[in-house]
Amino acid sequence: MLTAAALLCFGLLMVQSAGMYVGATDIQTTADVTTSWTNYLSKFLTSSTALHAALAILAMLFASRINVRQFFTSRGLTNPLPYLILIAFALVILTQVPGIGREVNASKRWLAIGTFTFQPSEIVKWVMILAIAYWCARKRGIMHRFLPGLFPPIILIAIACGLIVIEDLGTAALIGLVSFCLLYAGGARIYQLILLAVPALAAVYYFITSSSYRMDRITAFLDPWADPQGTGFHPIQSMTAIAEGGLFGKGLGNGVRKLGYLPEDTTDFIYAIICEELGIFGAIAIIVLFTVLLFTGLGIIRETRDTFGRLVALGFILTITIQALINVAVVTVVIPTKGIALPLVSKGGTGWILTAFAIGLVASLDNAHHLEASPIDSPLESPQLSTA
Repeated sequence: MLTAAALLCFGLLMVQSAGMYVGATDIQTTADVTTSWTNYLSKFLTSSTALHAALAILAMLFASRINVRQFFTSRGLTNPLPYLILIAFALVILTQVPGIGREVNASKRWLAIGTFTFQPSEIVKWVMILAIAYWCARKRGIMHRFLPGLFPPIILIAIACGLIVIEDLGTAALIGLVSFCLLYAGGARIYQLILLAVPALAAVYYFITSSSYRMDRITAFLDPWADPQGTGFHPIQSMTAIAEGGLFGKGLGNGVRKLGYLPEDTTDFIYAIICEELGIFGAIAIIVLFTVLLFTGLGIIRETRDTFGRLVALGFILTITIQALINVAVVTVVIPTKGIALPLVSKGGTGWILTAFAIGLVASLDNAHHLEASPIDSPLESPQLSTA
C-alpha cells in the first residue's frame, strides 16, 4: 500500500508537470515569482487530479478492510458477482449508444455522467478476475475437464473481450492474457490453453489487419522515419524525450516534449516525460516501485491459504505489472504504439481509483482476521490434499 501510494504521488506530480503549458506572464520581481508559485500550488492542490489521487488513497484504505472472500462464500441471489458482471457488460454496451457514449480520439470508450467520465472497460478488467477466480476455486478439481470445467469461463472471456476489442484492442488483449494465466493457475492444462490461444491470436491478427490505423502503428514501429511527420511522429517524439533526458534529466517541469510535441503526454506517454525531466534515475525509480509491488504481492499470494484468495491476488498483481510492462515497452518503442496507461501514474481518475481499490483488496488478504475466517475449499470439487 505504501508502494502504491508512492506511485500515486509520483503520478500526481508528473501529471501536473506534463500538463503545464506556455502562456503570458507578468513575472518581473521576486514577489511576482512567489505569487506565481503560490497560485500554482493552490491550483495543484485543488485540481481534479489531486482529488482523484485522494479518492484513490481512500479507496485503497477502504478496500484493505474488506473481506474479499465474501465473494466466494456467498451463494445464490446473495452473490454479487453475477450482478457485477452484468452491470459491467451493460456499461460497455452503453458506450456505443449515441448520446450516452462519449467519443475521444475517434474511439468510443467512455461514458459521461455530467462532468464525470469513465471507461467501463476498466471495470470489466477487474470484475473478470473475480469471476474467473470464483469459478476456478469452485471447480478446481475438474478444471482440466473441458466442458464442465474450462468451457464456461472461456465463453465469459470471449464475451468480455468481444465487447471491448472493437474500440480497445489493448485492454481486451490484457484481459485475455491475464484470464488465461488464471485458468492455468486454477488447474487448466497447458495444452488446452495453447489450443485455445490459436483462435484468440487469429482474432487479434484479424482486428489488427482490418484496421487502417492499427496497421499504421505497425508500419510506424518498423520504420518511424519513413513518415516522421505522420505515423512515425509519436514514436519519434517519445524516443527523443527519453534521449534528451540523459542521466539526470532536464529537471522537474523543464521538459520540452510536453509543449505540443508529444501527444498523450499526461496519459499513455507520461513515462517519456518522466525520462526527459528526471533522467534515467527517475525512470529506474518507477521500475523499482513496480518491482516492489510485484514481489510484495507474490509474497501475499504465497501466504494466502485458500484458492480463491490466491487467484484474486494473482490476477490483480498480474494485471498491474503486465500493464506497466506494456506501457514502458510502448514508450520505449520496443513494441508498436498502443493506448495502455501506466497504472497509478498516467492521468485517469477511474483507473487510479479502481487500481488502488484492487491493491487494497490484495492487502486485505494479508489481514490476520481475514486469514482466520478463510473458507475451506469444497471437498466435493477439490483434489485430495497430501497430509504432508
